[in-house]
Parts: sequence; structure tokens; C-alpha cells
Amino acid sequence: MSALTIENGAAPVVEEPPDTGARHKLTAVTGLAALSLDAMASVAYGPEAIVLVLAAAGGYGLGFTLPVTLAIAGLLAVLVASYRQVIAAFPDGGGSYAVAKAHLGRRTSLVAAGSLVLDYVLNVAVAVTAGVAALTSAFPELYGDRLGICLAVLVLITGINMRGIVDSARAFILPTAVFIGAILVLIVVGLFRDAPVSTAASAGHASVLADNASTVGALLLLKAFASGCSALTGVEAIANAVPSFRAPAARRAMRAEVALGALLGVMLIGLSVLISRFGLQPVEGVTVLAQLADASLGHNWGFYVVQFATMVLLALSANTSFGGLPVLLKLLARDNYLPHVFGLKADRQVHRHGVVWLAVVSAGLLVFSGGDTNTLVPLFAIGVFVGFTIAQTGMVLHWRRERGPRRVAKALLNGLGAVLTGVSAVVVTATKFHDGAWLIVIALPVLVLAFEAVHRAYGRIGERLGVGRIPEPPHRERSLVLVPVSSLTRLTSEALTAAVSLGDEVRAVTVCHPDPEDVAATEALERDWALWNPGVPLVRLPSERRSLGRPITAYVRDLEATEPGTRVTVLVPEAEPAHLWQRVLQNQRGAVVAHAVRRDTNAVVCRLRFRC
Repeated sequence: MSALTIENGAAPVVEEPPDTGARHKLTAVTGLAALSLDAMASVAYGPEAIVLVLAAAGGYGLGFTLPVTLAIAGLLAVLVASYRQVIAAFPDGGGSYAVAKAHLGRRTSLVAAGSLVLDYVLNVAVAVTAGVAALTSAFPELYGDRLGICLAVLVLITGINMRGIVDSARAFILPTAVFIGAILVLIVVGLFRDAPVSTAASAGHASVLADNASTVGALLLLKAFASGCSALTGVEAIANAVPSFRAPAARRAMRAEVALGALLGVMLIGLSVLISRFGLQPVEGVTVLAQLADASLGHNWGFYVVQFATMVLLALSANTSFGGLPVLLKLLARDNYLPHVFGLKADRQVHRHGVVWLAVVSAGLLVFSGGDTNTLVPLFAIGVFVGFTIAQTGMVLHWRRERGPRRVAKALLNGLGAVLTGVSAVVVTATKFHDGAWLIVIALPVLVLAFEAVHRAYGRIGERLGVGRIPEPPHRERSLVLVPVSSLTRLTSEALTAAVSLGDEVRAVTVCHPDPEDVAATEALERDWALWNPGVPLVRLPSERRSLGRPITAYVRDLEATEPGTRVTVLVPEAEPAHLWQRVLQNQRGAVVAHAVRRDTNAVVCRLRFRC
């Protein structure tokens, strides 16, 4: 509401400002660039994760790369179709959290939210380290500096996102297009090759293929499937951030979801076909994608374009978290499960507190891992599959309550998705438990308990404030204003002028310590005060300890006990230098007094800033 006017007794006329926020929201194309980089970039490590597991069964095991990938692509198709339904049913965003909150209860919704938070944070760390790993694969001399490079990339992405999700999307459209184009060209050219054009990238590197292995068990296939499912992380990001799209937001988000699924499926299957066609074997120190680029395009400029595009997109795929997590944190803050500061929005539709918090925690993970992808990957993808399962289960209940067309078919689709993702969640957790996944098993309930603690705290605060109840009408009380002083200056005069304007009675207070020097200074102040005669009494507060806050708070507590009908205000005068650097010259006594009074009494604290 920009203006409210009443003329001649007429009803209020409300003038709504034009919608100027659309330019800070996403289209289907920019949404794909801003929110799908995580899923897109997973083609760089998803097929490799499958190959590394199957390599334990030797060359015979690698023959199952394509069947495992097809199973993952089938699950991807189910997830994309299911999340289109989530977007349509919950256009306010929140994904699995919103679905669970509506149909599965509060505790389940918090499990969904916690799993998404963990996955988003881990995605940033994994994406940045994987991008830098691609860089060091092409330029091995940079390997020792990978942690510093990781932190620099994180700072860059954070800075771009502080300008808004649309600006970040525009910045990432070109790298996204280059990466997709490079991978598709690699696949198409490779399909016309009968044998690798070059093996220079893997020359001199030791193979990790097991010797004398000729059988592939169900457990190994399940483990390969679980590892390859890391390629599905990020599929839910668009459903979580529907409010970030321009109107009609749900329709644009669904288009972006379908485009993401189609591109990701084509790239995963195409790369797996080439792995089988070229008989590729994983080697130490060189990524599978680098070997495929070498085999398909040759060890030339095309190879380096693929490597550079992969590096850039892997690093920038952290942007999916910066687009989705702040929206989720806003919803949690709105429901009193996180501090309300996460719900605040700056210019350009930026949830800056969520962006900064994500960057700080991700930086801690990067330091913890030393910039090593393999340290973080075992923790990855578990949370997102928990969220997948909860979302699909909730949607089954959603269609049971809805009376729309084809609701049975929709419920069956979501039911199939719930079964598949539930099994995947169990398999991923079991196969990666000893590799570090146990940390997620511990962290998720801890995070849920933290949400509950915040909610209980807001409940207590709301009860004390009487939120939702009509309060008593305001009434006037006698007002007493205390002004701490230590000398007679213009600041003292300005403070007393403000105080007499605020209260019925004003008293100046000064703290006196037993040191002879302090006693002499206090007596001199009292003499000057009597000569000045401002019409305000000066009260001496003796203190045996070298403290300013305690004697003043003790005096305030005495006043509150002896004069219960009086509203006490402490007005703290402070000089504020014109230049920022000059503020370090201040003694900060005003801040000490204000903090002590606010902490230990019920008095109103006012801080008068005198610019000088």
C-alpha cells in the first residue's frame, strides 16, 4: 500500500504500486540456469561413480554401466513427473517440506526440511570441490592450491547471489549453454566413432580395474546404483523455489522441470553408451568425463573446452543451493522453526541472511575436507532421497483428498516414486554408511531437534507477548528518565534537553569510585553542576568496584521496587564521530551501560547519538 486517503467521509482509497518485482524473478530459461546447475553438472561425476563401483568386478562389471544408468534414468523420469505435480499442487514452494507439512504432520515436515538443508549445504561443498578437481585434472600443478581455489570460487558465487537470483541466472546462462552444448557434441561425435581417437589423457595413469573378476552380484549392482543416484540431486530444487519464478510461476517452473529432466536423461544415457562403446576403464587422477572427451574429440582444443566447461559448471552448480535454500529457510522462519531474520528480504528479492549462512557453513565444510571431493561425496545424496520419499508419500495422500481428474493415475505415479526413492534412500545409506554417511544419520535428527527448540522458544515469546490476543488499551504512567553523565559538555546539555522532553522527571546519575582521583573528579562535577543549575538533580552512585553498568542497574532496580507505578527510561548519550575510523577512539562506555541496563532491568533504553 503506497497511499491511504479519506476525503469527505468516503471510504479509504488504496493505491497499489505497480508490480516492479517481476524483473527480479525467473523465466523458464533463467530458472533452468539458476536452479538446475546441480543436476546438470552431476553428469560429470554420476557416470564416474557408477564405473568406479563396477570396476571392482573387472571388465565384466563395466558391462553393466548402461543397464544401471538406464535404471537411474527411469527413476529420474518418475521424479520429474512427480515434481511437476508437486509444483502444481504447492505453488508457494517448499517442495517436500510443504507437502509433508500439509499431509504428513509437523515432525515429518521437519525431517524433510532438515534433509533438504543438509543436501543443499553439501551440494555447495561437493560442487565447488568437483569443479576444482576438473581444473586440477587438466592442470595438475594447481593440485596443491585446491583449497584456496575452492574458497575463492565460493566467494565469487556468494557475491553474485548477493545481487539477486536473476543476476546470478543471467551470469550463468552462457556457462550452462556451453557445457550442455559441449557434452551433446561429445556424445554425438562419439557415437560415430568405432574406437577412441586418443588415450593421451589416461596415458601413464594406473588403472583401478580389478583383476580376475568375472561375476557381478546384486549387492554390487545396488551399490553402483546408489553411487550413480548422486546424479539425481538437484531435481527437487525447482519445486522448492517456485515463488522465484515470474507469473504464472507454477507453469514456468513445470517447464523448467521438464527441460531439466530431458537434458539430464539424454546426457546420462549418452555418456554411458560411450563408456560401453569405448570400453573405458577408470584410472587414477583422470576423470571419466575427461577420458570420454579425449576418446571422442581427441586431445586437442575440444578436449580442453569440455574440461573447462565442466570445471566452470561444476563450480557454479553450487548456485542451485543459493537459489533454493534461502527460500526454504524463509518458509521455516515463517513457521517459527528458524530465526525470523531468515525471512527478511533485501532489494532484488535476495534473502541475504540465508545466502551468507549457506556460504559460511559451506566454507567450513571445504576447510574440513581440505578441498577433496572424495571426503564429501559419501555424505551426499542421502538427504535428498529422504526428501524425495517424503514428498512422494505426501503426494499420494494429497491425491486421495483431491477430487480432480486422473487422480488415481497421479497417486499411482507418486506411489511408485515413493517406493523407488525409499528403496534408493535405504540402499544409499547402507552402502555409504561406513564411508561417512553415519554423520548424516546423526546430523539429521540433531537438526530436527534444533528446529523444535527454536519453535518452542518462539512459542514462549508469543505467549508472553500475547500474540493472537487483543491487548489492554494503552494508559499513561509516570515517567522517570535517568541520564548517565561523567562530565559537563554540550553532549550533556543535549541529553538533558531530550530527557526533559520525554519524561515527567529527569535525574542525572554519575558513578563514583573510591579512588582519590575519581572522588576529586566527581566533587568537581558536582560543583560545576551546582553553578550551571540545569534544573535537573545530579545523583552520585558510589561503587566499590571499577564498573559502570552495575551501579546504574542497581539504582534502576531500586527505583522499580520502590516506585512500581513509574516507567523508568535510561537515556545514554554518545558522541558519534563523522568518520568511521575515528569511532575506534571512543571508550564505548555508552555501549557498556546500555547493555547492562537492557540485560538486568526492565527499563527502557534510549541511546542519543550526538554527531561531531
